[in-house]
Amino acid sequence: MKKLLLMSALLLFILIYIKKEYFSNQPIQNKTIYKEKEIKKTPTIVQKPENEKPIVTKATIGAIGDILIHNEVYEDAEQADGSYNFDKMFSEVSATMQEPDILVANQETMIGGKKLGLSTYPSFNSPYEVGDALKAAGVDIVTLANNHSLDRGEVAIKSAISHLDQIQMPYTGVYKSKADHEKIRTLTKNNIRFAFLSYTYGTNGIPVPRGKDYLVNLIDKKKIHQDVQRAKAISDVVVVSMHWGNEYERLPNQFQKELAKELADMGVQIIIGNHTHVLQPPAWVTGKTGNKAFVLYSLGNFLSAQDELYELIGGIASIEVVKTTFKDIEKIELSNPGFTPTYNYYYKNQNFKILPLQNISESHLVYGEGRYKKIKSHMRTYIKDLHFVEPVHK
Repeated sequence: MKKLLLMSALLLFILIYIKKEYFSNQPIQNKTIYKEKEIKKTPTIVQKPENEKPIVTKATIGAIGDILIHNEVYEDAEQADGSYNFDKMFSEVSATMQEPDILVANQETMIGGKKLGLSTYPSFNSPYEVGDALKAAGVDIVTLANNHSLDRGEVAIKSAISHLDQIQMPYTGVYKSKADHEKIRTLTKNNIRFAFLSYTYGTNGIPVPRGKDYLVNLIDKKKIHQDVQRAKAISDVVVVSMHWGNEYERLPNQFQKELAKELADMGVQIIIGNHTHVLQPPAWVTGKTGNKAFVLYSLGNFLSAQDELYELIGGIASIEVVKTTFKDIEKIELSNPGFTPTYNYYYKNQNFKILPLQNISESHLVYGEGRYKKIKSHMRTYIKDLHFVEPVHK
């Protein structure tokens, strides 16, 4: 029995093996074969914005010359209550002063205020109200580094700064502390950021107090270079004011020209000169990388009681700054330098008023038309296409 069962199991095994081998060798009929699908990668196409264009913005920087407040000027501004009002002196040119996006003025005399005792040449101290009038007329920042910065000492500087802070008038060139000195002044207009620095050749022999070098910026090329590098890091345009040159000389001297070139080499774009009390013609100066700097060698006096003809002729200078941004690259260009001559009128040390020189009446200046033509020729000494800007009338 056992033998029979063993034979039956062996036979069944043989039959199963034969069936498997037979069907595995037959052609496959009606059988679907699945293959892994090949996935083709489509390259990613980044579509650039259509009509991509550069972003162009523009701002105009303006500048006026010395605000030199002799006693005749502040006496003319004195009111019945003992206060001072200089607004009328700027009334004929304030509309033109407000044309630039930013206007810089050289406040030649420290406005330490009446409480310290007002004083005139050779040791000036002027009323606070001078700052009020400048702000009302359109001035946006004042430069204070000049040969009269220390006339009345540290106390006058701090008093002046206190008032400028009160009326929110930015200043540069003198400072109340080391921390104040380290802060570079900047103003932004139309997405263009400007940094402002100011220096003077000296302080009329008055020494800067020991340990207080921050009080006034003197012309020190190493320091200027350091300041300019810091200014470039936080701005698009660096504007440097220089109190330099020889008084009453109508053309820049060699020192001015050489220093202007060095400033251009540093990357300064705009240089505003003062001190000579007469107009000196502006110029383009080329820096070592081919960059252009616009130099106003001297803007003369804007308001004073000086009495020679060329000491009474000043003006409002301007330059357009164009910023182009394209694909994260920014470029700054300067163009269209302009100038509006002015005349500092007064009669018998009274009725001080700044007037446009163009079309000035004979009652204010004899041979005014001829004077205007001569000033145009003088100011075009280096820039033949200097644009003379029509004054704006209210």
